[in-house]
Amino acid sequence: MEQTRFLAGEILLAMPGIGDRRFDHAVLAMCTHDEEGAMGVGIGDTIDGLGLHALLKQLDIEPGEAPDAPIHLGGPVETRRGFVLHDDSWGGQDTIDVAGKWALSGSIDVLRAIAAGTGPARFLVALGYAGWEAGQLEGELSRHGWMNVGGDGDLLFDVPTPTRWRAGFDRLGIDPRLLALGAGTA
Repeated sequence: MEQTRFLAGEILLAMPGIGDRRFDHAVLAMCTHDEEGAMGVGIGDTIDGLGLHALLKQLDIEPGEAPDAPIHLGGPVETRRGFVLHDDSWGGQDTIDVAGKWALSGSIDVLRAIAAGTGPARFLVALGYAGWEAGQLEGELSRHGWMNVGGDGDLLFDVPTPTRWRAGFDRLGIDPRLLALGAGTA
């Protein structure tokens, strides 16, 4: 009997030639994935001209102790909705554990804690997310859309954003320049 492999806690890397310019060189931290669908947050691109201090000020939160970190482009769905991916050193009411590898919070409480210097030690903030209905991600995985690599705090928080896509492939021992843009027809 074949067992379905779910990808929560993994990092998805867009394959060259994915066919959707919104996901060209995309890197997604997969937060949920089960038989009902999947949700990931983009960590491979930032929003030009928007830093954490400006975002906090828009929410009437004094930046305080918060670094002026870049805001990530989380995905094309609900681009005004914010998410914080972080280590497990902080937890709030809405915080969910992601496969024991990192946590996801979507309430304003985590941003207040970051500004106060009492938030998670390692974090990144994103606006929007990528979502899939039941079976949709599995279809994309089978059609040359995505490659997954084990998710960990180092890739998520320590690798600079512009190099995450390449670093993910490097961890797999794959040079993405050598990947074919389409499937064969043998």
